[in-house]
Amino acid sequence: MAFIVFEGGDGAGKSTQCRSLLHRLRRRGYPVVITREPGGTPVGESLRRLLKSSQNMSNMSELLMFEAARAQLVEQVIRPALLIGETVICDRFTASSIAYQGYGRGLDLGLIHQLNGYATGELSPDLTIWLDLPVEVSMARREQSDGDTFDSAAPEFHEKVREGYSALSEQNPGRWLVLDATQSPRELARTIWAKVQPLL
Repeated sequence: MAFIVFEGGDGAGKSTQCRSLLHRLRRRGYPVVITREPGGTPVGESLRRLLKSSQNMSNMSELLMFEAARAQLVEQVIRPALLIGETVICDRFTASSIAYQGYGRGLDLGLIHQLNGYATGELSPDLTIWLDLPVEVSMARREQSDGDTFDSAAPEFHEKVREGYSALSEQNPGRWLVLDATQSPRELARTIWAKVQPLL
């Protein structure tokens, strides 16, 4: 049993690596649940649609909606799965709020840490995998996607987000795996699996 979170900017390959790890675990017979933030529950998916489409939302409203979706996901999906011994893979978790709403939007980091604690009941991942991608590469990849509120943000915003992830990884080196996301998906998957195996 392990709680594994993937973090990084859009276009870094989180969804690809989440699915790759899911398939590896299932092939070996591990009970596993995969989910995402915001989302993973009916409430969370409704909030996701609002967050992805709204161009005029205040920064604080954005943060609180992410926290509401997170609280629902932890209560309905993540914690129940962990309690029965399942491994949980989550595409984004609390670090996203610190990186995006804290470093990116400039909201108070102490407040975000506090809200993260309330929303999750102080639940922390066993491993956070940060797929680190230079902003210019990330923006080039995002041009090929549908785009959302965050995609349209200036490069300076995404540089601040990357700084946030870097700071978090330095504060928690034992629980973070930092990977160069310009590597091939196959190379990344091999490195991730080598790190995950001991947790199981």
